[in-house]
Amino acid sequence: MTKAHVARAVAVLALAAGLTGCGGEDGTGKGGDTRARPGATPPVRAVQDAYRKTVAADTARMTVTTRVVAEGQALTAHGGGVADLRDGTSRVTLTSQGTTVEQRVVDGVVYQKPSGGRGGSVPGGKTWMKIDLARLTRQGSAGRSQVTDPAEPVRYLKHIGSGDVTRLGTRTVDGTRTTHYRVSVPVSALSRGDKGQEQELRRQLGKSSLPVDLWLDERGRLRQESVRLALRPLKQRTPGKEDTTVTSTTVLRFTDYGTAVDVTAPPAGDTADVTDRMARAAAG
Repeated sequence: MTKAHVARAVAVLALAAGLTGCGGEDGTGKGGDTRARPGATPPVRAVQDAYRKTVAADTARMTVTTRVVAEGQALTAHGGGVADLRDGTSRVTLTSQGTTVEQRVVDGVVYQKPSGGRGGSVPGGKTWMKIDLARLTRQGSAGRSQVTDPAEPVRYLKHIGSGDVTRLGTRTVDGTRTTHYRVSVPVSALSRGDKGQEQELRRQLGKSSLPVDLWLDERGRLRQESVRLALRPLKQRTPGKEDTTVTSTTVLRFTDYGTAVDVTAPPAGDTADVTDRMARAAAG
C-alpha cells in the first residue's frame, strides 16, 4: 500500500465521518440548533437528537479503530483517550504500524508528539509539533472543528430526514444497552455546504449518500459509530493501469461519560510551531 493510498483514504474518511469543516452553520462552531425537528418519528427524532445529548454529557473516554485496505495490504490504526465534549479539550494516543503519536488539544491548539522523542520528525529537535487552528483557519485552511469538537462525528445527524433511518434492534456495547440505527447520510450534509468537497465525495463514493451505523444508549447518547467506505480514485494514477479502490472501516466509541479530563499544553520550549507549514501544504 502506497502512502498516497493511505493519505487519500484518511482524508476522505475524515470528511465522510463528519470530521471536516470550519464550524457550524451558525458561525459558533456548535452547529446552531441541534434539536430534532417537529413531527419527526421516534427513530428519526432519536438520531437527530444524538449530537445535543452526547455533548450534554460534558466529558467521555473515546476509542477509535480504523482499518484501510488497498492493493491487498491492510493498515490498522487504533487509539484512545479522553475528551471534554463542550470545549474540545482532549488527549488521545494513536498507534499504527509500530508508530505512536500522542495528541493534545488545548484552547484550540493541537499538540502532537510522535514516538522517538527529540531529533525525530519534529522540526528544530523539539518534542512536540504545535498547530494553531484559529491561525490555520484565517490562512484559508479548513479543519478547526474536526479536532476542537470531539462529538463532531454526529453533528450532521440533524440533517437526517424521515426516510433515512432504520432501527435494527438492540445490542450491548461495553456493558451498556444500546439501540442500533442505520442511517443514510446525504453527501451534502457531510460536505457542510462546500460544493467542491461534495463533488469529490460523490465521485469517490460513487453515490449520493453514505450508510452509517450508530448505537445510542438509553439517554440518547452516542456509544458507537461505524463507517464503511469503498473509495474510488479521483483520477488514474498510473498510465495504462487502473488505480486500486481503497476500502476502510472506522469504529468510534464513547464510554465513561462524566470522566475527569485534565489536559495541559506541553512547555513552550518543547514545541515547534508548524502551523504555517501546514497552511502552505494545504494550499498546494
